[in-house]
Amino acid sequence: MREPQALQEAAQPDLWRPPPKAERGPAPHYLGHRERLRARAHQHGLASLADYEILELHLFRAIPRGDVKPLAKQLLVRFGSLAGVLGASIAELTSIKGVGEAVALDLKLLQEAALRTGREAVARRPVISSWSALLAYVKTALAHEPREQFRVLFLDKKNQLVADEVMGQGTVDHAPVYPREVVRRALELSASAVILVHNHPSGDPTPSAADIDMTRQVIEAARALRIAIHDHLVVGREGVASFKALGLL
Repeated sequence: MREPQALQEAAQPDLWRPPPKAERGPAPHYLGHRERLRARAHQHGLASLADYEILELHLFRAIPRGDVKPLAKQLLVRFGSLAGVLGASIAELTSIKGVGEAVALDLKLLQEAALRTGREAVARRPVISSWSALLAYVKTALAHEPREQFRVLFLDKKNQLVADEVMGQGTVDHAPVYPREVVRRALELSASAVILVHNHPSGDPTPSAADIDMTRQVIEAARALRIAIHDHLVVGREGVASFKALGLL
């Protein structure tokens, strides 16, 4: 008498069984963090995020996987602030473990976008009537430069920005300035006035005796050609000093 088919199949040994699932450890603590951070940014706005979270969101672009929160916090500690991170050079950024050239370039892209936005705000209207925008622009451009840089803002008869040019780069405490070159360039651009700008990498924007002497030389060179020196701004991480406001001009 034959056994029912079901019993016959049950009596036969299994030829193949799927292997048991490998035991898994606890999920990484950052699992789903990117999605949660993006959702919070959408729901509450970017202004609700801390500086390290803004950095995280940007780092997601160049580092598609893994936990970037520690790297974002390390960058802020190393360079002091979000502005300091963006103002750091590519060489300085890539000295941080985990920051390759692609990540560094992506961060510098943010700074360049901020600079161009600030320059547009200054260029669209007379500089004198948009002084706060000008101060924000020069601080973005120079507050975190590791070496002294001397720039000149050339203005037309309506005090609108004609050009913003770097006319001297130097060491941590000196940038060469040639008053005749400043005046010559103003003539080439048909500029009626200029604003001198340079930075103090030390962070303290207080004008030095050398700054005051150099400014007087530029004023003397420009006076004969009726080119006005509206101001000399000294930029540091601690703020922006104005020669005019300090009574030095």
